Amino acid sequence: MPEVYIHNGPLVIGAGLAGLSVALNTAPQPTLVLAPVALGVACSSAWAQGGIAAALSDQDSPAAHAEDTMVAGAGINDANATRLLTEMGPGVVHRLNDLGAPFDHNADGTFVLNREAAHGLARVARVGGDLAGKKILEAVVAKAKAAPHIDIWEGAIASGLIRSDADTVIGAVVELGGKVIEVFAPVVVLASGGSGGLYAVTTNPANLRGEGMAMAALAGAEIADPEFVQFHPTALKAGIDPAPLATEALRGEGATLITKDGYRFAFDDHPDGELAPRDIVARAVHRANLTLGGAYLDCREAIGAHFPHEFPTVFASCMAAGIDPRVEPIPVAPAAHYHMGGIRTDIDGHTSLRNLFAVGECASTGVHGANRLASNSLLEAAAFGERVGHAAARELVTFTPDTVNALRPVTPPRLTPEAVQTLRDGMAQHAGVIRDAEGLEHLIELIGNLELSFKGALPLVAARLIAECALQRRESRGSHYRQDFPATAPEGHRTFVRLKEGRLIQTEMNREIA
Repeated sequence: MPEVYIHNGPLVIGAGLAGLSVALNTAPQPTLVLAPVALGVACSSAWAQGGIAAALSDQDSPAAHAEDTMVAGAGINDANATRLLTEMGPGVVHRLNDLGAPFDHNADGTFVLNREAAHGLARVARVGGDLAGKKILEAVVAKAKAAPHIDIWEGAIASGLIRSDADTVIGAVVELGGKVIEVFAPVVVLASGGSGGLYAVTTNPANLRGEGMAMAALAGAEIADPEFVQFHPTALKAGIDPAPLATEALRGEGATLITKDGYRFAFDDHPDGELAPRDIVARAVHRANLTLGGAYLDCREAIGAHFPHEFPTVFASCMAAGIDPRVEPIPVAPAAHYHMGGIRTDIDGHTSLRNLFAVGECASTGVHGANRLASNSLLEAAAFGERVGHAAARELVTFTPDTVNALRPVTPPRLTPEAVQTLRDGMAQHAGVIRDAEGLEHLIELIGNLELSFKGALPLVAARLIAECALQRRESRGSHYRQDFPATAPEGHRTFVRLKEGRLIQTEMNREIA
């Protein structure tokens, strides 16, 4: 029998920047954080290179930042969430700086700012060149470890949500140290990260396969926009899993995308060339690898000898792969990088289920639309983490759970390594940078075949959400490109679905997805 543990405070599932930002802002309420691995290891926050986007210069404004975010999002951003995020931006960066995150500063004390794709000007605050995620998370981890109201269980993996009725979450089933523990809590916050590990080529930790979104869906929560998966244009193409990232800041500093012959192919797709929105550049790189003999990021002139100091993470990855970026172009390919879709939430993290919040990449406020603007992810994790922490603490109620009659989730099966690889290959081939109905139908059939042996496996639930909604969206918009429907519909709409008896139901239209 599982152990029962009753926690009278917020339960936070996930310990990246979003989860720890929540926990730091629930004080003085006792807060339990579940970290599936050691703190600061194998979470996307720690691997982020570019920095945090915010209107920090005299030439910039939150309104201009919001406008760039909306343009990149291809017409379906939630305007209120976008306005709020960009208004919070400067304050969030200053608070992280005061917390100890070692942002790069100019001699006059102002922040060093990079320009990245689809930004109208330089507004990305950086740390150690390309160490933003790692160094920011180190500061936040230190603060969380020292906080008396936070208890952290490292190595704790949640596998499902416990409910008191169909619409009310009261805890989670957790595996820790070889034991199964039913953790009951008055508030549960999912901050479990994204879904890049569903793809054969990803810049994310491979263990992140949309499990948080899947757990919420299985509990009946609404899911928003799961078809929108962002592919970073410039992952190092060297057969490494996960694929090392070559940060967009390189292109912001003047690095160019070329073929072996030196042709700058990105201008074939957009007048901004290398600094066009990520979805456009990703498709250009994909096409160059397929039809032009390969895609390369040329940093020789723009960065050159300064590479080891200015971009130490990228430099180390290249050198480990036998590539010296100071003197030779870097072979690159698109890689699954960020999931705009996820558990539907409002700006305070409320989901469609009572007492369940979500934040960070597993959530979808609509702030990113169909295509996230570069370096808005760390900002969202920290900013909305603050808001969710305050809301979760504010909304705590007296908690006396009925542990006998609680609705417990079915224990999901674990995919074998062979099944994981089959799924990752299928997702990369058929739900990647370029999609069509034939490929998506084949992918859905593949998922169905895997479900015969692994029904209810969380990665399969997440993959089905992405694939079926991608098939349903018969247009191209942002990161979702259908070669059989290349045009963008005149009016944009978001996708809202939930699971019912194993089928996806489109909630706002109240009809099943074919």
